[in-house]
Amino acid sequence: MDHDMERLLDNWRYIVGIKVECSNYEKTIARILTLTGANRAAYVCAANVHMVMEAHDDPQFRSIVNASEIVTSDGMPLVWGLKMLGLREAERVYGQELTLRLCERAATVGLPVGFYGGSAEVMQRVLHNLTRSYPALNLAYTYSPPFRPLTSQEDEAVVHDIVTSRVRLLFVGLGCPKQERWMAEHKDRIPAVMVGVGAAFDFIAGTKRQAPRWMQNIGLEWLFRFAMEPRRLWKRYLYHNPRFIFHFGCQLLGVRKYNEE
Repeated sequence: MDHDMERLLDNWRYIVGIKVECSNYEKTIARILTLTGANRAAYVCAANVHMVMEAHDDPQFRSIVNASEIVTSDGMPLVWGLKMLGLREAERVYGQELTLRLCERAATVGLPVGFYGGSAEVMQRVLHNLTRSYPALNLAYTYSPPFRPLTSQEDEAVVHDIVTSRVRLLFVGLGCPKQERWMAEHKDRIPAVMVGVGAAFDFIAGTKRQAPRWMQNIGLEWLFRFAMEPRRLWKRYLYHNPRFIFHFGCQLLGVRKYNEE
């Protein structure tokens, strides 16, 4: 193995086929700001068990995630997985917290930010809470798309508005896997760094409750969210979680090699 590959492997591991990075908030934010400063078009995925299993089931989606600039360990099971695979310094980089910290830094450096996703009501509350916390935040673009596919004309208008707004950091909250597909489809048309943040808009708006910190720390956030929305989330947790344990167990035992193929 050459030196460059050894260096890269010090920073990430495949977890059931997804290339997850070992990082923390400061390092992730620094990389994202470097990308925005270089006028790079890129997208960032915040990976959890749901995303890993969606990618396991769909090779095309797996390629989309692995083609992203950064894949953070959003869920504690992925943090534990990285540690089991030798990356002892792995930390959680949670989408909602990453959003807040990026907004705080963006306000400090005057970076234009945008928000795409959520309902109009949620978006209004998000903007209210963020501008209250970070008065200097440069909100250059916001849009709450309809809950249906956009027409080609609507999509062109969205791209035009984002480009002309000169947004450099775009938070995308459409839920997995929709937001990752959207970012990949628009990477070559939107000159910004896009960050898929899942349910972060709802949490920042206060329209959904977050699990207590102690539940998050021991990996039981899924149980709290399932209790709040059992009809919507039953498949995500009761179907995907046991399958993740099985497949990651196979990976640890060497029964099957999971990589990008």
